[in-house]
Amino acid sequence: MSDAAPASPAVRRRRWPFVLAAVVVVLLAMAYWGSRPSRVATAVLSRVEAALGLEITVGGASEYRLRDRPTLVLREVEVRQPGAATPLLQAKRILLSLPWSTLRARGAERVVHRVELDGPRFDLAAYQAWKATRPTAPTRLPTLTDGLQVADGRILGGNWSIEHVDLDVPSFHPDRPVAAEVSGRYVSGRVAVPFAFRAALTRPSRGAGLGLVGGVEVQAGTWRLPMAAIASGRLHEGDDGLGLDRLRYAADARYVGGSVDEPFALGLAGRLRYRDGRLQLAPLGVGIGGTTLVPSLHAGGRLLLDDELAMALEGTLAQWPRAWPALPEPLGSSVSPLPFELQYRGAPDLSGGTALRLERDGTHFDAAFRLPAVLEWLESRTSGTPLPPLRGKLVAPRLEIAGAQLHGVEIEFEDEPVTESGR
Repeated sequence: MSDAAPASPAVRRRRWPFVLAAVVVVLLAMAYWGSRPSRVATAVLSRVEAALGLEITVGGASEYRLRDRPTLVLREVEVRQPGAATPLLQAKRILLSLPWSTLRARGAERVVHRVELDGPRFDLAAYQAWKATRPTAPTRLPTLTDGLQVADGRILGGNWSIEHVDLDVPSFHPDRPVAAEVSGRYVSGRVAVPFAFRAALTRPSRGAGLGLVGGVEVQAGTWRLPMAAIASGRLHEGDDGLGLDRLRYAADARYVGGSVDEPFALGLAGRLRYRDGRLQLAPLGVGIGGTTLVPSLHAGGRLLLDDELAMALEGTLAQWPRAWPALPEPLGSSVSPLPFELQYRGAPDLSGGTALRLERDGTHFDAAFRLPAVLEWLESRTSGTPLPPLRGKLVAPRLEIAGAQLHGVEIEFEDEPVTESGR
């Protein structure tokens, strides 16, 4: 499985993070026509700033080459909204190669050979603050005949980031499908998600279809989830933020932790949004097809990620997993549905408190636990305590234990204190 992977969607015609950088550089070229390198800071940047309502500074030495193809190289570039404390874009190096016809057109033609960005750093919150001040009329995107390349980029989303972003777009036209390869590493707290995908976009505009196929791996301390995945959705940008509509995600996954290496199928569907430092999947549908340790289930709910991960799911277990402790009779042989409710709030690596409620044939079980402790117990329960590390209560009209029939049963489980989520 590649250590690399899905990046968050870029969005509307005028709203791709790194395409925004391309627009900035194209406008630089338009203004740069006929100038000398020493005049960039005055003649060039003032035009771009006026066109985009941004402040642009170039801290490093610039280059302007005319041989073969006119090429402009800018170093230590910083772009920010006037008065803002945080730049929306920084880059160690930006290269622009363009045809003579573009220079002669003085801005009327937006055709560029190639754009390269080294070490760009894009701040989503600063970008959204700037976009809120801009007119609603769409900005014209350039045509990139030889494409766009991003090396070692970084997208900042508040309490999470996408590091080491590499993007290769062989060619780009504002009215045609776009193909790309993208890789990176999502990081939030102690969770890391490297990914590597091939991407296809019907066209770079609002509501366009996006497709992704490749590899992604969730890494969280003592466990990981490598996945071969395929995803699709429609780009969205509006008052509720950036995101994807009609998100569909399907993966052949494996849970790997300790001595366990179990395959399972995972499917997600919903609506993805990012705004004001918060990622949200709501509504969210989840389907899991497991065998022994990983359960098979269908559920609906929501997931939020800001300072913490918050998740609420309600659904039905298809069957009681074989690797879990056997249920007492008559629950064990019952074929009745197993509805459940699960709530979690805590660290993104799922080490916080989880609340679970199960029902079957009039029996109710409410529990609070920490997932890492339960997983450790499941792996070693043959040599350890026969009771799972949780706190909870079981209420049943009837149970059979060791050949005895018990009626009106109430059993309480007490383990180390666990903070319940959402209750």
